[in-house]
Amino acid sequence: MRLILLLGGNQNDVRAKLKLAIEKLGLEFGDLIYCSSYYESEPWGFEASQRFINQVVEFYTLVPVNELLAITQRIEKELGRKEKVGTVYESRPIDIDILFVDDVIMEARDLTIPHRLLHERRFTLLPLTEHWSELIHPKLQKTISELLDECKDEGQVVKVN
Repeated sequence: MRLILLLGGNQNDVRAKLKLAIEKLGLEFGDLIYCSSYYESEPWGFEASQRFINQVVEFYTLVPVNELLAITQRIEKELGRKEKVGTVYESRPIDIDILFVDDVIMEARDLTIPHRLLHERRFTLLPLTEHWSELIHPKLQKTISELLDECKDEGQVVKVN
């Protein structure tokens, strides 16, 4: 299966955390297909003094969909992520969001695929357009480029490498 993830964080040495996350994800999921550049963005949904660094990665995996979230959450904890309390957004050393798994559409209590907010977040869409601009969102039936053009998020997102 094609697995596309968004990695990000705004605490400590984020680039080192992202590299380590990719190594750990590769051990769990298998072949790394592509990594986007790094993108710096303002915090989304809350105020913080540190900006975020984000990167989109694609793996080819045989791991069942129902195991993906537990693996990504375990890796987040291993890399210093504290337990999330409620739905409040906050600064963090690492975050791993599952964006797409092939053309799977899934809505469970703990996991929605495709990610339920990806079309509203410029910091997700911009790195996606680097390699996946023609990828069609299976639920919205629009390409990533179309979703970026329609996105109302005005947060600044800058490619940094």
